[in-house]
Amino acid sequence: MRKSGNEREKRTFRNRDRHFKEFQDKIGVPFSNEKLLIQAFTHSSYVNEHRKKPYDDNERLEFLGDAVLELTVSQFLYKKYPTMTEGELTKLRAAVVCEPSLVAFANELSFGEYVLLGKGEEMTGGRTRPALLADVFEAFIGALFLDKGIETVVRFLEKVIFPKIDAGAFSHVMDFKSQLQEHVQRDGSGVIEYKVLQEKGPAHNREFISQVSLNGTEVGVGTGKSKKEAEQHAAQMALEKLKAHI
Repeated sequence: MRKSGNEREKRTFRNRDRHFKEFQDKIGVPFSNEKLLIQAFTHSSYVNEHRKKPYDDNERLEFLGDAVLELTVSQFLYKKYPTMTEGELTKLRAAVVCEPSLVAFANELSFGEYVLLGKGEEMTGGRTRPALLADVFEAFIGALFLDKGIETVVRFLEKVIFPKIDAGAFSHVMDFKSQLQEHVQRDGSGVIEYKVLQEKGPAHNREFISQVSLNGTEVGVGTGKSKKEAEQHAAQMALEKLKAHI
């Protein structure tokens, strides 16, 4: 019976290792130390049920990953938005690294499929629990930092997080209109005007297209579910255009 149990355990380990190799192929990052990767996905409930084995949970990696995320996202935002104040940058960073955002990033990469859980945690839906998924994402970033360094972390975020910032996924916490106004006033370059170019769609699902002009010349066009949102996106486009010509 013991031999049969050992065989089952070996088979479980082989399946686990194959699972994590598939994961590395999926994200395009081969780990040098796969133990770090596995630890990042190991929940404390799994460790508690395997006390005779030398397992480590992901809590220390989560601590490290949280700091690495703060640094790398801060650096990206600092470079991308040179006119933002400290308060605006802090508010935007908080939106990017908050629990709901981290859960969305984790779900996009199916992190929940790879988490090692204890039976009790598994039965109570731990694999889809938001706090658990957010912690796993941070732990993964910590493991990636230890294994590959900060540059690899940045390259990973360039695929997973930074494009979403570029696309305006967090624009609800950003005031591009104020930034544009400050930019124009600082340069003394003229007068800003907004105009709705088009409204379309049914009343319950309207789409607005707005234009922002500088001294009568169009500098940005944006769309949104409201006039305000469309103007914010237009201002964002204008800022990027004006900064490109600095």
